[in-house]
Amino acid sequence: MALYPKQTVFAEESRDIKKPIYDEYPTEIPEPTPPKAPTPAPEQPATAASPTPTDILTAQVRQARLFLYSQSLAAETGFNAFLSRALNVENAFTNTVASLAPSADSGERLLPGGVYVVVSAMAGSIVSRNRGIFLRAASPLAFGTVAAWSLVPVTMRNVSDLVWEYEKQVPALAEQHLLVREKGEHIYHTGVAHSGMARQMMEDKIGDARRKLEELVSRGH
Repeated sequence: MALYPKQTVFAEESRDIKKPIYDEYPTEIPEPTPPKAPTPAPEQPATAASPTPTDILTAQVRQARLFLYSQSLAAETGFNAFLSRALNVENAFTNTVASLAPSADSGERLLPGGVYVVVSAMAGSIVSRNRGIFLRAASPLAFGTVAAWSLVPVTMRNVSDLVWEYEKQVPALAEQHLLVREKGEHIYHTGVAHSGMARQMMEDKIGDARRKLEELVSRGH
């Protein structure tokens, strides 16, 4: 026992070493290989297919329908335009006739006045029935015009304004109308002035004759 010293005997240590929970991945990642491009197929020349009889008939029917539609549309448009023009003419004529009538405030009535104008024109034709052609044609017009301006002056003024609107579309005719109107007005005013002077002179002469007659009568007594 003295030759062998006492030593503590230890149990043999376990050589199992625990592995970590997470495995270590390699740091190097292999690069993906690019896909290979597909090789294009060789192009084949396109062959134009000839139209079938059905396709030809369909195209012709389509053209015929388009032609009929365009013609019917043109006819409808022309008919609508004609109706529009007719309605515009009718409205213009109605408005024109309505504008010739006298207003209610004027107190002028067309029915008796128009009858009197017609009777006056007939009287003019009766007066000039044994005269020349020119006088027989002018007398009814003159009698009727004078009667119209005397009996229905508002209506005649409206008619005159309407005629003047149409005459302004022809400048030469409008100028002649103005000249004739100015001459007529001058003759009328001159005639009125001369008639007034003649009337005054006649009244003066009648007054002188009356005074002389009164003097003679007073001397006789």
